[in-house]
Amino acid sequence: MSEVHELKLFWPNEDATLDFAQKLALEPGLSDACVSLLGDLGAGKTTLVRALLRALGVKGTIKSPTYALLESYQLEREGHAWVISHMDFYRFTDPSQWEEAGFRDVFVAPGLKLYEWPERVEALLPVADLEIRIQVSSEGSREVTLRFNSRFSFPGLTEVGA
Repeated sequence: MSEVHELKLFWPNEDATLDFAQKLALEPGLSDACVSLLGDLGAGKTTLVRALLRALGVKGTIKSPTYALLESYQLEREGHAWVISHMDFYRFTDPSQWEEAGFRDVFVAPGLKLYEWPERVEALLPVADLEIRIQVSSEGSREVTLRFNSRFSFPGLTEVGA
C-alpha cells in the first residue's frame, strides 16, 4: 500500500456489519481492489462478504468458498462486465497450493478480489488495497481495524456502529 490509512470501528451487532457492507459497496475504489479479510474462525469474515455481495447486487445463493476455494460472480457495473472473486485460503497447508490452484491468474485479471485467510499464502499475494481485521470481543461485538490506501475514502464511516 502506498500511503496507508488506518481506521478503527466498533460493530456492536450484525446490523453494524451489514451497515458497513452497504457503505463499502458505494466506494468507487472497490471496482478493481484487493480486499484482505483477517480474523479468527467465526469472526464474521464470510458474513461481511455475503452482505457486501448482496449490497453490490449479487442475486441467488452466495456460497462460502471454504471447500471450493473460489466463488466467482459476474455483475454489470457502469455498462461493463465486472468480476468479483471470493477466495478462502484456510485449507492451504503449503503456499504451492495457491500456485497449483491457479490463483495467480485471478489476481492479474481485472475485478474485485475478496480473500479470507491471507496469512496462509501471504508471500504470494499482492499488497491489499484494503485490509479488514475483525476481532470478536468477549461480549460478542466486533472490533474492526481497516488499513487502506488512498484508493478508498470512507466518508462518514466513523459513524458505523456508533
